[in-house]
Amino acid sequence: MALEEKRAWIMALVTACAYATYLVIILSRAGDGPLAEVPYVAALLWTVGVAIAVTIVLSIAAALTTPEDSRRKDERDREIERFGEYVGHSFTVIGGVSTLVMAMAEVGHFWIANAIYLAFALSGLLASVAKISAYRRGFQSW
Repeated sequence: MALEEKRAWIMALVTACAYATYLVIILSRAGDGPLAEVPYVAALLWTVGVAIAVTIVLSIAAALTTPEDSRRKDERDREIERFGEYVGHSFTVIGGVSTLVMAMAEVGHFWIANAIYLAFALSGLLASVAKISAYRRGFQSW
């Protein structure tokens, strides 16, 4: 398995676990009260920070355990990287536009922050799935 594919797997798994952890924390804090009144900032910052740290550590470990010839990026790896990022950026744009509309409608900070986090998580997941799919099923660049 190429190093870039390993990194896509790492990103997908860490993103999914971090966002799921965040949801569990927020939903467990809500209890019977309104969801928008749950203190979310610390949980959001911690899950994002830990996800970044874990991704870095696992990427370094993957690089150290990958044979030298599988670490080199060729043209196909660059095309797959570009393709995955283009696909993933769609959710970043959707999230940006939707939160802009939410801000103009004066929706609460809780909902705006959570919409942005969801958009980033979906963007990372979608980009990773596109890359993994391109590595596993083949990739046809146009």
